[in-house]
Amino acid sequence: MPTREIKLVVFDWAGTTIDFGCLAPAGAFVAAFAARGVSVTVAEARGPMGLHKKDHLRAMLRTDAVAAKWRAAAGRDWTEADVGELYADVTPRQVEAARLYSALVPGVPDVVARLRGRGVKVAATTGYFREAAAVVLDAGRRQGYVPDFAIGADDVPAGRPAPWMIFRCMEALGVYPPAAVVKVGDTVVDIEDGLNAGCWSVGVVDSSNEMGLSADAFAALSEAEKATRREAVAAKFSAAGAHAVIDTLAELPALLDELPARGRP
Repeated sequence: MPTREIKLVVFDWAGTTIDFGCLAPAGAFVAAFAARGVSVTVAEARGPMGLHKKDHLRAMLRTDAVAAKWRAAAGRDWTEADVGELYADVTPRQVEAARLYSALVPGVPDVVARLRGRGVKVAATTGYFREAAAVVLDAGRRQGYVPDFAIGADDVPAGRPAPWMIFRCMEALGVYPPAAVVKVGDTVVDIEDGLNAGCWSVGVVDSSNEMGLSADAFAALSEAEKATRREAVAAKFSAAGAHAVIDTLAELPALLDELPARGRP
């Protein structure tokens, strides 16, 4: 029989619960490529967001546009050795960027308190490597957000879209079946790993990598522009298979009452 109760919410970090607009990762990728004479756009850097950062680099290099830029700058095609060098460069850049963009998304502590008030456990997953994951975990703790369990892409055999981080959260917190779990994230890859885990998969829009704006930049938009951009991001999440899309995390507690009524994810 399908469960009629959500027992666990698994949140992403950057763009979902911290770093409104997911600014830290994108900037680090742009800078690492620039150091090698390759000018990638922020949009190109954001494209594979949510993957383990080494997989992210490979995904960027496999696109026709970035591969051509690399070839023009280096005079040859990229290799796995290049991926390793880029990753070694990205690592300290992302650690520093994670420290810089460390403010929680507004309302996160309140939403988490509301979830716990109804007996829902809270876990956190990330595509960040171990050092950067430690930075966001510490930043969250200092601002009043401490997940019941947290895990990063370095701690499992494969990062997103593989479901292993979600399964580890379920195991650590003693929650099953997948229908009792909601994954909340801000990228298409987040949606995909929720689906691969067999749980409810929810996209959050306003603070997302897909929106790509700081809190101030988003607030400065007209209401009409906000609506247009929200519609575009929501369409992207829905096309990826999201069971639901919310503008902000404030909508999540009410959504938890609605999802189980649908039966299974």
